[in-house]
Amino acid sequence: MRTAVKSETPRRRSAPRGNERRLVTQHPRRRILRLAAGAAAMPAVSRMAWAQAYPTRLVRIVVPTTPGGSNDTIARIMGQWLSERLGRPFVIENRPGAGNNIGTEAVVRAPPDGYTLLQCSISNATNATLYNNLNFNFIRDIAPVAGFGRGPAIMVVNPSVPANTVPEFITYAKANSRKVNMASAGIGHATHLYGELFKMMAGINMVHVPYRGVAPALTDLLGGQVQVMFSGIAGAIDYVRAGTLRALAITTATRWEALPGLPTVDDFVPGYEASGWFGIGAPRNTPADIIDKLNKEVNAILAEPGNQVAT
Repeated sequence: MRTAVKSETPRRRSAPRGNERRLVTQHPRRRILRLAAGAAAMPAVSRMAWAQAYPTRLVRIVVPTTPGGSNDTIARIMGQWLSERLGRPFVIENRPGAGNNIGTEAVVRAPPDGYTLLQCSISNATNATLYNNLNFNFIRDIAPVAGFGRGPAIMVVNPSVPANTVPEFITYAKANSRKVNMASAGIGHATHLYGELFKMMAGINMVHVPYRGVAPALTDLLGGQVQVMFSGIAGAIDYVRAGTLRALAITTATRWEALPGLPTVDDFVPGYEASGWFGIGAPRNTPADIIDKLNKEVNAILAEPGNQVAT
């Protein structure tokens, strides 16, 4: 005999009344508002924590030139100082080509997280007028981090050149029009522009010989394949002190304290003045807290006695 089992009908909950209805409707809303407020605060807190912890891994400084020139030398000095100060390696990555534009664009396209930086120089500014179809805008796409300073170039000649002064060199160049070869680190590089300005103001005609960087240009200058170059101080100073290159003048309007006996080009070509600047930048949208931290560290380094970047 089967026993019929009566199924229970689920009891329907009565709708909340009065104050209960308000509590039911308001409680989720308040919770959502609290969660939203917390979520809005989290990015700011996480950014602050991120900046305080930065760097947690290796940082690349992209140098858009070949090794051996002033830009590369300065980047390596600053990278070493930052490594010592922040406890993480700051390594140099040379990305030469197209007048510094290849390396610069690589940084523009890099993640804006503070782990890819750009060693900047005057070439980044002059390229805006020399190249019509750049894939980036340097001012818009690179955030400035810190400046290292300004510096002169030095007019150096191979010792075989029969000139010990700028006037003697001008006389020699005029007597050998288009027979004197002027080296540079590349078309549009600061070393090229300094030489072109000198040619124009001195009224001489030299053959421009561009190289893929300062180091190969200096190598051929030492070997006598070219006769003159307007080089950055860092690249040429050791050769000048060793006597393997002869310095004729400094390109700034005032003399340089490291070589006080060396005259300026302006002493003989009135109005001539050329100097470069160096600094470091980061991709646009890099967190401001990270940029501020790097800026403070660079300035603290440069403020320490003896920490001067030879340009």
